[in-house]
Amino acid sequence: MLNDRSSLLAYLSTRRSGKPRDLAAPGPSIDQMREMVRIAARTPDHGKLAPWRFVIVPDDKREALATLLAESYRAEKPEAGRLEIEAMLQFARQAPAVIVILSSPKQSKIPLWEQELSVGAASMNLLHAAHAMGFAGGWLTGWPAYSEAVRDAFGSAEEKIAGFVFLGTPGRELEERPRPELDDILSIWEG
Repeated sequence: MLNDRSSLLAYLSTRRSGKPRDLAAPGPSIDQMREMVRIAARTPDHGKLAPWRFVIVPDDKREALATLLAESYRAEKPEAGRLEIEAMLQFARQAPAVIVILSSPKQSKIPLWEQELSVGAASMNLLHAAHAMGFAGGWLTGWPAYSEAVRDAFGSAEEKIAGFVFLGTPGRELEERPRPELDDILSIWEG
């Protein structure tokens, strides 16, 4: 348990995304993923709308996910070659666990943009929860996130797939990616 702010800040600065293809077993259990989602839901949410949903794809449904992606891709792109179909199969099979995050906007006076920002914040909280539990996560979109057929398998026409969060144990040291220089992304408004 982190017991002081400097420890928490140091801990937060160590979070890294893991490439889903490099994440190995063990992955989180269903109960651990439920806890991650509980933590993810503690996010800024103007209007208390919960404009997001999470769908855990259990181990025994991963091949069904692979089939869904391959068949949906083939239906949308009948000219697709073997390598493209294999990429869809590999997408579904990487990492020990996956949670699909859906943007699920609600009719409200709260602007859609604010609801979509909340989905991103909830997704980031999920990654922080995974890290705190000793796992790594990789948040991917790609073709499956924009396919209506894939979206319909998890949600409704009003929803969008915000991403697939793949979870597991790093199979190797996570690399630090280049980060922007603070002066390139931060300024002080002078009125």
